[in-house]
Amino acid sequence: MAKRPTKALRAKRRWVGLSISGLDSRAEVEEHLKRIAPTDEWRLMDFVKEQAILRILLKHDLEWRQVLSDSEAPIHSVTMSGKIRLVRERLAIPKPKRTRL
Repeated sequence: MAKRPTKALRAKRRWVGLSISGLDSRAEVEEHLKRIAPTDEWRLMDFVKEQAILRILLKHDLEWRQVLSDSEAPIHSVTMSGKIRLVRERLAIPKPKRTRL
């Protein structure tokens, strides 16, 4: 099995805090993001009520900023950081509990 690249060699990420209106489920949010996404390299990390956290790659940062800049759209950006912890704090989203197997 191939070894995972070290942190320094992996692609740099950005975490985007989203405000969501008119979409009630995680599946609806993911479907809407698929339609507007400038790239396929993203992941919806958290979805709580009308807020979510999206993981994107740093190299696609500017493209995502343009797509998520319209505050009248159902999904728009309210914060961004290189650390998911900071985005969670800003949106007041609790850290998910880890379950051990």
